[in-house]
Amino acid sequence: MKTLIVAGGLVAAGASAALAGGVDRSGQSLGSVLFEKGNYVEFSLGYAAPNVSGVSTVFSGSAGKASGNMSGSYLLPGFAFKKQITGNLDVALVYDQPFGASVEYPAGTGYFAQGATAKLSTNELTALLKYRFDNNVSVYGGPRWQTMRETAAVPFVGGYTARGENQGAFGYTVGAAYEIPSIAGRVALTYNSKIDYAIPTTEFGALVSTTNVTTPQSVNLDFQTGINPTTLLFGSVRWVNWKQFDITPVQYKAATNGGSLVSYAHNTVTFSVGLGHKFNDTWSGAVVLGFEPKTGGFASNLGPTDGRASIGLGVTYTHDNMKVTGGISYIHIGSTTTTLNGTNAASNFTGNHAIAVGVKVGYSF
Repeated sequence: MKTLIVAGGLVAAGASAALAGGVDRSGQSLGSVLFEKGNYVEFSLGYAAPNVSGVSTVFSGSAGKASGNMSGSYLLPGFAFKKQITGNLDVALVYDQPFGASVEYPAGTGYFAQGATAKLSTNELTALLKYRFDNNVSVYGGPRWQTMRETAAVPFVGGYTARGENQGAFGYTVGAAYEIPSIAGRVALTYNSKIDYAIPTTEFGALVSTTNVTTPQSVNLDFQTGINPTTLLFGSVRWVNWKQFDITPVQYKAATNGGSLVSYAHNTVTFSVGLGHKFNDTWSGAVVLGFEPKTGGFASNLGPTDGRASIGLGVTYTHDNMKVTGGISYIHIGSTTTTLNGTNAASNFTGNHAIAVGVKVGYSF
């Protein structure tokens, strides 16, 4: 019953996670599959449509020019499968796209970054083993195989272009949880390791070098508790070590006197809290609020956002062993400034937002 109640909130929270700090997309949450009873499979699809634009300052060389919407929309697919081996032992397989970016500055605007593009895509497959002790404590973990591909074109840096080859590398996930079944209570703490890459990169169309990139380590704290037989309180806290994430190709560093294509000076902490309610045996719904504090300082011209606040709504329809869940979130994206010289603001990004939607189909067997 409690899984039915919270499902809509999980989709709504997942939809808004697509606009979290850095290049976070999926939020790397495992709660929707690891704690399902018996055998379970689910498919999910999210869609995010950000609107992020700014206006250049006198320090950019194109004062007063508007950038236009520089953030492309994208899909976010997911898959998860869990099988119960014994009464205490489960195995699971989870696919997601944990990190990504889509930058497309419109051409012909007069804005200093006009025509600049950048794309980052990842795919991840996580294999998990979970063991539940008789005292309601469980431990879980397993390897993660992650692939990364990145491209960029930055006309305002001497016509710079870069194309990285698709690469794969291993990491791991470990975690522990404590459950109180009588009140649908659960607290789960999950650690995702960093993953290191050495990516062959072609710059300026001909120069080949190696770019070292690390996707960051993170910690997820998820919790839930029943308030009454039809109402559930749930939430999460996610910390991501974005200081580890830096993309600095060799020729880009030389062309910018030590600059990074993408880097972050601060880590992020993202909070969410929600309330789910069961209306009857068929329908349940949830509302979830999200918040990520601003970190301050200059943002990258390829990622001009800082902090966010969101509200999401979700609804779940249950029929026999199948659950169909939909969610929608509105995200207010925090304002920020970018720079070209590390000292003065080159642009101001304010009043930005995004709409994200998601659907999930789950089946127990």
